[in-house]
Amino acid sequence: MSNDPLLSIRDLRTYFHTDDGTVKAVDGVSFDIDRGETVCIVGESGSGKSVTSESITQLIPMPPGEIAGGEVIFDGTDVTTLSDDELRDLRGGRIGHVFQNPQGALNPVYTVGYQIREAIDAHQDLTKRESRQKAVSLLESVGIPEAGNRVDDYPHEFSGGMKQRVVIAIALACEPDLLIADEPTTALDVTIEAQILELFRDLQAAFDTSIIFITHDLGVVAEVADRVVVMYAGKVMETGTAEQIFENPAHPYTRALLECLPGQSGGLEPIPGSLPSPINPPSGCRFHPRCEYAREACRIGEQPPVYGFDGDDDDTGDSDGDGDHRVSCIHYEGGDDELPDTGEFSEIGQEPGTGLHTGGGE
Repeated sequence: MSNDPLLSIRDLRTYFHTDDGTVKAVDGVSFDIDRGETVCIVGESGSGKSVTSESITQLIPMPPGEIAGGEVIFDGTDVTTLSDDELRDLRGGRIGHVFQNPQGALNPVYTVGYQIREAIDAHQDLTKRESRQKAVSLLESVGIPEAGNRVDDYPHEFSGGMKQRVVIAIALACEPDLLIADEPTTALDVTIEAQILELFRDLQAAFDTSIIFITHDLGVVAEVADRVVVMYAGKVMETGTAEQIFENPAHPYTRALLECLPGQSGGLEPIPGSLPSPINPPSGCRFHPRCEYAREACRIGEQPPVYGFDGDDDDTGDSDGDGDHRVSCIHYEGGDDELPDTGEFSEIGQEPGTGLHTGGGE
């Protein structure tokens, strides 16, 4: 098996042209995903997480949307160069999607079995009997009891959590190499959420599927992530393993997100202000208007260079400044001590997306 990443995104730019101007929803994003790895993309609503995931399989409505630049390399092929027929083969075949709202993802006039078989039949040459048997097997694999009977039920006959399981079954119909899950637990209560997260872990172990998990919930990240990509206003602020992000957050935005979590004292520290306009984003670091550490250098020029963490004392032994914990923040230029307890970072790239990736895992 190749040691290359399954997915490699380089300097991805996805824009939307509106009457008010060009919305730079994704503006120079780069990261990798290894085979069998779970990567969580985290950030506030409007950070560009979902648009990034939709850009992978070109689900952006064009117009008004446009992939304005960059590459999306999936298993050696640049997805941005594929024809419509090739994209249809890719979607649902080698890349599956689990969307946020299962109610909207399921057609109320067809049985769940029909909708699963539709996904199967689009990519596999099976008899009707074989297709039905596989649909039942998929429902069983996602924990639907009495799947042989429920395969003929309609979506309204399922609870919210069971609907989400059906949507996951559809996404897994052709055993994809990559599963993209966009806020799949947002509308679920905490008990059902825990069950769905456990289901994702079990399915990944069974199918060795790579997973992109889109979420704004850091509690979910802690449960499922191998690696984390922190996005803000269309840019990647920081990447690292889940342990690195939670135990040694480097970017002020990542720290601010973590401070929003309830601590032992029960206090919460909301981030002041709101995301900038994606049409007229601020110069320099896009987080600087809300950053307590902002200085003049943060406000000018382009997004700061990328710095690799040097001094993370973990099991990888990676402390040479070229590790997989990386941050785009001017405070790490020349060893800045304004951000305490962050270790040493050294510059590894000048372009906003260069080196901000999640590759290099076992």
